[in-house]
This record gives sequence, structure tokens and C-alpha cells, in this order.
Amino acid sequence: MRRRRFLTFAPLVLPSLRAAAGMTNDEIRENLAAMRAAQKGMMNIEPKEGEYLYSLTKRLNAKRALELGTSNGYSAVWFAMALRETGGRLITVELDRGRYEYAQANFRNTGLITVIDSRLADARIEATRIQGPLDLVFIDAWKPDYLRYYDIVFPKVRKVGVILAHNVVSHAGQMKDFLDRIQNDPNVKTEILRLGPQGLSVSTKL
Repeated sequence: MRRRRFLTFAPLVLPSLRAAAGMTNDEIRENLAAMRAAQKGMMNIEPKEGEYLYSLTKRLNAKRALELGTSNGYSAVWFAMALRETGGRLITVELDRGRYEYAQANFRNTGLITVIDSRLADARIEATRIQGPLDLVFIDAWKPDYLRYYDIVFPKVRKVGVILAHNVVSHAGQMKDFLDRIQNDPNVKTEILRLGPQGLSVSTKL
């Protein structure tokens, strides 16, 4: 099995559109578009998927959310924008230092860094240390480990909480065991959304 390639990037600081602490949601969306255009190769979610994550977080009135796989922080900003409104907080975990440093700059630029607990760590280990209950979990890390992540976080997710996973269409072959589980687990109701070519699974805990 191929293992992780650790990438090193020079941090790229995007210019804030205004003083970050006072950014409106529209201004944050403009910053997100600039981030996506300038920072290539990050395997970011699609903008439509970001809007879905934002809406879902608000609909759940989520207070505690967990993301496994920060990359440059693009998806974390969508979550944090909603959590700023619900009074919640996001924990996000990234193993690669270069991507982690990108994310810190992006969190500062959007003024959302106070809503985000960003950790440089191995998600397989760090997830075991995070206490529940969690309202929302987003898995977007090493694809062959998705089932492992799912088994770690499932007991921590509250009833009617949601576990999402990215790349379930584009990388289905690398996570067959995970897909078999979420589609046959009687403890969740799962749908696969195609808001972009990668695919997003949404599993609600029953």
C-alpha cells in the first residue's frame, strides 16, 4: 500500500480584504475564492460542497465539530464561518506541517482563528484523545484509513449528529471497507451527495 507523501510548502499569505476581525460572510467567501485560486494542489472541496457544510452546520446548530485533514484550511473556514454564528468551535487536525502553516495564515486572514482549534498531529492518534459529544465530524484525510477514523469517532458523535466524508466517489476504490460500513450500518442513515466530482457522504447517527 502506498503511504503518505509529506509535502512542504512555503506559507502563502493572502491579503485580507479588510481587517480580519470584522469580515462579513460575503468577504470571507471572497477570501475563500482567492485561497482556492492561489493555493493549488490542496485537494480542496468544491465551493458548492463548502456551502453545504456551512448550511448543515447551522441546521444542526453545531457547537462542537471535528475535521480530520485540514490541508490549507479551505473546508475549515466554511465550518468556522457557521460555527461563529452558532457559538461553536472547530477542532481540525493536519499531519503535514506545510499544509498546517498554510492553514494558520488562512485562518488569520479570515478572522476565524479564534473559532478554530488547529492541531498539527496524526489524526489516527489525535482523534482518540478528543472527547465527545461531537455534533459533526468531517473526514478528509488519508483515504485507506477512513474506516479507522469512522470507528474512532462514531461513539463520540451525538444522536442525530453527522459524520461526513470526502472523495467517496473519486477515491472509492481506496475506501471500499468504509463505504460498505456506512451503507450497511443500521446505526446510521447515509446518502452520497454529488455536489462536485469527488463525492461527499453524509451519515446521520440514528
